[in-house]
Parts: sequence; C-alpha cells; structure tokens
Amino acid sequence: MLKHLKREHEIVYLTLDDATASKDDRLQAEEYCTELLCIPHKRREKFTLGFYADIASNLTSPLPYSIEKYRSRVMCNEILKQARTGNFDILVSDFLSAAVNLPRNLSLTSLLFQHNVEAKIWKRHYEIQNNPLKRAYLYDQWRRMFAFERKVCQQFDTVVAVSKDDREQMVQDYGIETIDDVPTGVDTEYFRPRGGRSGTPNLVFTGSMDWLPNEDAIRYFIQQIMPLIKHTIPTVTLTVVGRNPYRSLLELSAKDASLIVTGRVEDVRPYMEQAAVYIIPLRIGGGTRLKIYEAMAMERPIVSTTVGAEGLPVKNGVHLLLADQPASFAEAVVNILSNRPLADALAGRAAALVREQFGWDKATEKFVDICLRTLKRRHPRFQQSEA
Repeated sequence: MLKHLKREHEIVYLTLDDATASKDDRLQAEEYCTELLCIPHKRREKFTLGFYADIASNLTSPLPYSIEKYRSRVMCNEILKQARTGNFDILVSDFLSAAVNLPRNLSLTSLLFQHNVEAKIWKRHYEIQNNPLKRAYLYDQWRRMFAFERKVCQQFDTVVAVSKDDREQMVQDYGIETIDDVPTGVDTEYFRPRGGRSGTPNLVFTGSMDWLPNEDAIRYFIQQIMPLIKHTIPTVTLTVVGRNPYRSLLELSAKDASLIVTGRVEDVRPYMEQAAVYIIPLRIGGGTRLKIYEAMAMERPIVSTTVGAEGLPVKNGVHLLLADQPASFAEAVVNILSNRPLADALAGRAAALVREQFGWDKATEKFVDICLRTLKRRHPRFQQSEA
C-alpha cells in the first residue's frame, strides 16, 4: 500500500530500529517512502535473562508486555518534533505497537491503522491454554490489552480496520465513532505462478514463526493433524516457511525428514508454488489474512480453519476448503491431494476472485479517501479544496 501511496504523496517513515536491518533493507525503503527516519531501540531476544527480567518487571505495569516493549521516549519526542515542523497533513500509526509512543499533546491529525483486534487474539490464547500458570498470565495480558486497545482507539481522529468484522467488533467493544475499513490487498503481479508445480504431496505454511498464532497453528497441525494425513498418504511432507522458527520445531525437523523448516527466506513464492496444498491451521487470529490472498494469487488449493479465513469473502467448497477439527482438516487435505480436478478448480476460482477484487490499488484508493475525509473534519482548507 505504501508503494502505491508514494506515487502521489510524500511519506516520511519513522521507525524503531533494532540494528538487524541490512544496508539493502534501508535502500529498499526508497520503494515505499520519501524519507526514512530510524530510532535506535534495543530488542530483547526471547528466552534470555534480559527477556525474563522484562517479563517480571512488566507484572506491575498496566500495559501488556507485547506493547510495553516498544515504548520509546526518543520516538515520542521525535514524533512531536516532526509534527511541529508543519510539514505534514496526517500521522498514520501503524498498529498499537507504534501508538504507544503517540505524544499526548499532538495537534496533528492522526489515524490508527489496526492490523487486527489485538485483544481478541490474546483472549483466544487464554481460551486454548491448558497450563494453569500460563492461562493465568494470558488472562492478565488479555485484560490489559483490552483496556489499552480501547483507550488508544479513542485517542485517534480515525481508526482503520482491515475487515468489516474487525470494524464491527471495535465499534461494539470500544465505542469508536469514527472508524472505517479497507479491503485486504495483495500484489497480484508479484504473487503469480511461474509455471512450475511439484508432483509430490507437499504441504506448505508461510508466516513469521515468532508470532504466537502461527506457532500455535504449526504445533497444532504437527501434533494433531499431520499423523492423520500420514495414515492415508505416508509420503506427505510439510514445509514451514518463516522467520525465527521456535527451537523445538527446528529440533523436530532435524529428526523427521517429512518436516522441512526454512527459516527466513528472501522470496516465499518458490516455496508456495511447490505446495500441493497450502495450509492455514490457525486457531488464534484476527484482522487481515494476507497469507490466504497470497496463496490464492499463486493458484494454490487451500485448506484453512474458519479462524484462518475469518472476515474474508471466500466460500467453502468454492475458493478453498474449511475445517475446524483435526479429522476434518486432515480429510480435506487428503481429498485435495487425491483429486487433481478438485485442486485445480479451487485454485482457479480463488485466483480469479483475488485478481478481480483485491489488488493493492483498490485498497490504496479507499485508504486515501479515508485520510481525506478525516482531514476535512479537522481542517477547513481541505473542505475548501474539495469545493
């Protein structure tokens, strides 16, 4: 979306920098912003002494840990400094982790871009957790997230959701009056098959493995679904593509030849193209579902949970297969692997839908319209320019 916006607008991209970005990453920022401003910010590696110390100190904070770790006084001051230059029309906070640094005395028109209803994700974590201690911790984090998300959503001039379902839930839970939604988008030129296809029964999942819903999805699939598929199709394999895979997943892949774990890759498309079935076994989630649209654009047959496809205008049996129990999910995967005409039909209809309705250009057009309407409510000069 930023790439499309940059064609007609000037964008200053202000970000926390944990020093992991390469020189090429910084150069590529020119594709989506006019100017890049980086604020140094130390990142704690998971499961280190420092990480657990931060968790412990967070127990007395009103903020959930997943938000507090992004607090930066330097970032807050820089936002205020930039806003006071008078060079900007609108500030866009890209999700809650950025919103925690919003200055209180900011006069600039502001918009919060909500990737999902974050409290809903934490509630689902709590609901599926069996360990009593973890369950208690997740309950506490959920309640903190709910309070923080509700407060922050009311501080912005406009909130933008990425699905109608999310928009309606935020209206109901947080009492937001100025909220809209943009359609999920995908780069339909970038995500397009090149013609190659594997003849092997390979299942593929893509997504950052340091995001808890993705970790839960793969644990669930490996433990409860994969054995059922192997009972019918012993040669089936699973490829997990995404950064920062958790340790036990790496250890398991070293022992099990049917499990391939790539870690971070420069380009997910070759891996997606080798998927006989693209799987989305999410049990926890919210917001947009980019991975489905990417797989649809790549013409892959998809099996997903209802949560994995939540809020998207896709139909079970038409664009993909939906299944929420281990046995039914395994049955859907086996059905596609054993039925090439079904696989091709699902993939073809899915690709046609996403290319017709969900390119980023359409999402960007609506986002610009939301920004302009927000500015018109705040500033007479935008109302006059319309006239």
